[in-house]
Amino acid sequence: MSSSEVFNWKLSDYIFNKNYNFNRQKILDVCGEETIDDANKVISGWENYKPTPLLNFEKLSKTLKLKNIFYKDESQRFHLKSFKALGGAYAVEKVTKGNKDITISTATAGNHGRSVAWGSQRLGLNCKIFISEYVSEARAVEMRKLDADVIRVKGNYEKSLEACINESKANGWKIVQDVAWENYETVPKLTMAGYSMMIKEISTQTDQYITHVFLQAGVGGMASGAIAGIAKYFKRIPKIIIVEPENADCVLKSIDKGTLQKVDIKKESIMGGMSCGEVSLVPWKILKESVNCCTSVPDDNVAKTVAMLNNKYFCNEIIIGGECSTPGIISLISTCENNVVKKKLEINEKSNILIIGCEGDADEELYMNLLSKGSNQLSK
Repeated sequence: MSSSEVFNWKLSDYIFNKNYNFNRQKILDVCGEETIDDANKVISGWENYKPTPLLNFEKLSKTLKLKNIFYKDESQRFHLKSFKALGGAYAVEKVTKGNKDITISTATAGNHGRSVAWGSQRLGLNCKIFISEYVSEARAVEMRKLDADVIRVKGNYEKSLEACINESKANGWKIVQDVAWENYETVPKLTMAGYSMMIKEISTQTDQYITHVFLQAGVGGMASGAIAGIAKYFKRIPKIIIVEPENADCVLKSIDKGTLQKVDIKKESIMGGMSCGEVSLVPWKILKESVNCCTSVPDDNVAKTVAMLNNKYFCNEIIIGGECSTPGIISLISTCENNVVKKKLEINEKSNILIIGCEGDADEELYMNLLSKGSNQLSK
């Protein structure tokens, strides 16, 4: 099958970074190279730790006429079904330092809170999780299963974070947040160091040099953590492409202007974990110069991509990929349909592409709805 027979997908927007200047040491200094080393040591020592699979999308590579497309399948990260298991739980362990009398708190769209709850449960700590009215009850249930007290807040993610900060100050709780703000940077750096483990694993899972990496961005934590991993573990620096929902493209807007820009989200994306209006301060220190290109994509092809992963369109394996696992694939396909962007990024038959499949069916109800909708779209 040729690309034109299957896809007619378009990027919502794209920009190239006029301030691009990848500096390994500068990037590593943001997280702290010792912290990255420590994260690797601590996480690899956890019970049931094993690297998640790096799959090869042979079918999609052939369709798009690329050398390789690698997909890091984070649906199999511990039992939490998300890369976030690496960051929040590691941060909980480091900030509590064995003290059992601490109550941990966080705000979340789902996966980060699950990781923090799991990390707290492992260490026998009380945990308070703040979620917005838009977070599904299915995600809340999963966090309660990990003994967390889940508190729902009216409004969006920013409102849940505001409530978390205010309640934590009033009650003396320890906030373990993956978002940085003024005078709150240590914990986000710990979570980013945890995320760098994905790249550590990838560096030993293939002998192919990665030429391009597509990274999802919400507030920028995963993307910057992965970039820190690239600076640490990759011998050659690939081109780095950021992907965001079209209604929450705060990284794209910020890199375009060269300063932090806030986006007023008019409509929440179905990619809920990425529906964020503002880049976090610590990730911005890394993203602003290390990213080659920013792209945004509509929600239109999310369900279809979920179904294509499950129905072996991209490789010979059934893959359970949640809504936030789709945008890297959508951006790659849309980029290959855009001759200007494809040529400028030098994506061709020699390219080895890396995509992060950042979650599985972390929200099982939403996943089944998207799979059903996408399967119907494919059958037409």
